[in-house]
Amino acid sequence: MAKAIWNGAVIAESDRCVRVGSQLYFPPESLNRALVSESDTHTTCGIKLGRANYYNIAVGGKVNPDAAWYYPSFGNPAYQYAEGYVAFWKGVEIVE
Repeated sequence: MAKAIWNGAVIAESDRCVRVGSQLYFPPESLNRALVSESDTHTTCGIKLGRANYYNIAVGGKVNPDAAWYYPSFGNPAYQYAEGYVAFWKGVEIVE
């Protein structure tokens, strides 16, 4: 069971994660929705051919902006298995 942890709280937990390169992505239903909120940040990836959307994470009065991201859709069919799945960075610990 993989977990994404930040500031002592479990942000996501699942045994159905997928890998995209070296990055672990969590299924969207595994997110603790009380701790994440949509960000206005968006980026694009020339390899995955998609636009990433970001989440802010808030735990214990602290906010980690844009610390999680997901691709609602991929233009590159090689990555479509991870559509909607969420990845983390910016100090979020991944425990596998």
